[in-house]
Amino acid sequence: MNLKQLETFYWAAKLGSFTAAAERVNSTQSTVSMRIHELEHELGVELFDRSQRNARVSGRGRDLIRYAEQMINLSAEMRDRICAPDRIPGTVRVGVAEMISVTWLPSLIRRLHERHPKIVLELDEALSAELYERLRSGQLDLVLAPGRLAGHELLTRSLGFVEHAWMASPALRLPTGRLDPQALQQFPIIAMSRQSVHHAKIEDWFRSRGAFCQRLYTCKSFGVASSLAAAGLGLTLLPAEHYRSWIEDGRLRLIDVDPPMTPVEFTATIGVSAAPLLIQRIADLAHDVSTFAKLHEPSTQPLRKASGSPRKATKGATRK
Repeated sequence: MNLKQLETFYWAAKLGSFTAAAERVNSTQSTVSMRIHELEHELGVELFDRSQRNARVSGRGRDLIRYAEQMINLSAEMRDRICAPDRIPGTVRVGVAEMISVTWLPSLIRRLHERHPKIVLELDEALSAELYERLRSGQLDLVLAPGRLAGHELLTRSLGFVEHAWMASPALRLPTGRLDPQALQQFPIIAMSRQSVHHAKIEDWFRSRGAFCQRLYTCKSFGVASSLAAAGLGLTLLPAEHYRSWIEDGRLRLIDVDPPMTPVEFTATIGVSAAPLLIQRIADLAHDVSTFAKLHEPSTQPLRKASGSPRKATKGATRK
């Protein structure tokens, strides 16, 4: 029995697929099958029930998962604590929200490669709900995204807050003065998809004054939303600082609203069961590199367990 066999078995059981496990351990499906077969032969038990179309973990296999996880984490901790930083190898899978990708993500990658040149990053940009689901299933090691996902099996680290503001083309004929949801509900609204924090924030803002979006168009990125707004096709909610140049050159203008928009918190989230020291260090490095405003949390505060019991995605917690 060796660590590679245990690691291969663990990810096949965790991801529910030999194919997914092969991708996770950077191997081939035939190699995954061979390692698991060798492990079963050495232990003298079947770890997967192969009577169905998709192999399912057997009772003995479920017992082994906990031990395999402990061995994998202990090996990773030993490597991370003893090995020189520039000698630590491995692949880290990081899920990132668009707002991070277009701001300080390059600085994080640069700093990480300076400290750990042998680490390979695999980046996955998507809506937060999708990223958190991939984190729970083991497809990602770390998620950098807006919101806080509840669950005792998670560790979170604040990355700061981002101010958002309503914007529109100067050509869009809006009423003058400070505008409330009732005044804006008649105009086209441009939002991200319904699984996003962006969409939830917009809906919550209108509902706070008993209004609703009469015409709401959806897209999948700030880039698309801002281009549509600049073309005069509607108004949208954008990160204020990131679009300052658009305001200065006249492509967009700020809309004074009441009630004001609350800032969005971004966090680094990892799973407790797969939280080697290296992943925690990357989360702390992301906090240090982040250019988002640190409003409520001391810069020295470490990763901490999320409060509350596990739950499904909710508005403001797992959306973009």
